[in-house]
Amino acid sequence: MDPCIQNAPWAQDQANPKVACVCSTTVCHIAHLNLGQNVINGTIPAEIRQLTKMQYLSLGINNFTGRVPPELGSLTNLKSLSFGSNNFNGPLPPQLGNLTSLQQLYIDSSGVNGPIPQELSNLKSLEILWASDNRFTGKLPEFFAHFMNFQVLRLEGTLLEGPIPSNYGALVKLHDLRLGNLRNEDSSLDFVENLTSLSILSLRNCRIAGQLPEKLSSFGNLEILDLSFNKLTGQIPNSYQDFASLRFLYLGSNNLSGELPPNIMSSSLTALDVSFNSLSGDLRPKRSGLSIKASTLSCLQGNTKCVDIGSSSSFSMNSGGTEIESADGTKYDIDSETLSAASFYMNPNNQWAVSSSGIYISNPHGQNYIAQTGSQITSTLDSELYKTARISPNSLRYYGFGLSNGRYDVQLHFAEIQMDDSHSWKGLGRRVFDVYVQGAKVLEDFNIQKEAGGSRRAIVKTIEANVTNRVMEIHFLWAGKGTCCIPFQSTYGPLVSAIHVIQVAKSAHPSKTKKKHVGIIFGIVAGSAAGILIVSSIFYGWWENKKAPSHMKIATDSPTK
Repeated sequence: MDPCIQNAPWAQDQANPKVACVCSTTVCHIAHLNLGQNVINGTIPAEIRQLTKMQYLSLGINNFTGRVPPELGSLTNLKSLSFGSNNFNGPLPPQLGNLTSLQQLYIDSSGVNGPIPQELSNLKSLEILWASDNRFTGKLPEFFAHFMNFQVLRLEGTLLEGPIPSNYGALVKLHDLRLGNLRNEDSSLDFVENLTSLSILSLRNCRIAGQLPEKLSSFGNLEILDLSFNKLTGQIPNSYQDFASLRFLYLGSNNLSGELPPNIMSSSLTALDVSFNSLSGDLRPKRSGLSIKASTLSCLQGNTKCVDIGSSSSFSMNSGGTEIESADGTKYDIDSETLSAASFYMNPNNQWAVSSSGIYISNPHGQNYIAQTGSQITSTLDSELYKTARISPNSLRYYGFGLSNGRYDVQLHFAEIQMDDSHSWKGLGRRVFDVYVQGAKVLEDFNIQKEAGGSRRAIVKTIEANVTNRVMEIHFLWAGKGTCCIPFQSTYGPLVSAIHVIQVAKSAHPSKTKKKHVGIIFGIVAGSAAGILIVSSIFYGWWENKKAPSHMKIATDSPTK
């Protein structure tokens, strides 16, 4: 069959697969080929090099394996190339550097690894690069600074090393810059001072050191600024209360100090997170339409230990759901409070709390931070316990207070209820996140589906940990890995179904681990938008990527036992 038949159904704009041609009076050539979302298996054939008139090629969200074929470098008329969300292995072929007309390159979650080839420096027409969630190694390429048409750069969840090259300051057309999880060397923010077109700047966990630039407040298009989990010092500049368009500001988990600017909660700001810093000042809202939620616990209102709350040896909650009693008699508290882009909630008996930070950037109003399903959950006697879950685009923390010091079992209940495991393209998503207990990483690159053997299957991870200051902290963190948009936009980040923490034995020799102090935590709700301010003087060094210490043990359990 001739793929270039005029007005063929597979040439229509919404067709999938789509084949569209360009024709002269004597010959036709395929110019547009979209095979995305078709669950195609196997390797890409070398014969693809014959499609030399191709301008748009989409192979994303499939099951392609093997190496990315170097023959793609023969398609020198390409303007857009996509092969993200596949299962390739090996490095990017240097022949991709031949695609000098390329404007868009989507290779996120494709499975490639190794250094980014120097030959890609020839792609000077590139405007958009999505390359997150690949195991790239080596330095963050300096040659990106020569892509003067760059508008979007997303490079999170890799093994790349810093620093961020100072010559990135030449990329004045950038409006969306997302880098994350850079290793080894520190970076500064000096390079951003000329990037005034930015609307999104996310440099989470990039080892950014130094002070916040005053000039950022003059960026008239900046709506999202995320500099959390870095090494920033000094004060938040007073000019940051003059941001004209800023809606989401994340500065948590740094070394910031001093007083908050008195009017930092401007009329445009929806969410502000400055938690895990040593900040002070008047935290009350300064404009109409704001209400304040403040914890009543004395240990959360100053640098005192949480020892005056009464004594407890356990706590449990049904994350995102109602109160429930499990088959073994464990009572799980209701945990259905609506959270948002920066939230803190304390349960009524002051026994535990939950906080969430982060925004689903591509879908800021689409997720409500609770997932739910009507389907039955298998591998458990407690299906109802797993039908709801807390989710977060970045950081989700639970705290237990007033616990007797000693050794505890931390039982973390999971079931993947958002991602499918069908044989369609909707079953190709991967949720990947890390888990920390008491500041130590206990689960890295955790994939619920993979561990449980499929979606809607329950699994319990039990971690043994010490409490030495009557506080338990459990932290679920997205590190830029996993797919972002399967089966629907903004499906990523941590998910937990329920938590049960119980003391297993009195500690005869209390741990000498450095005690963690819990400080001020406030929540401010901005009208119906639920904009929140979280402030805390808790400070952990989780970003040092500590392995689970010797006193911690991790077990995988079947919840049917």
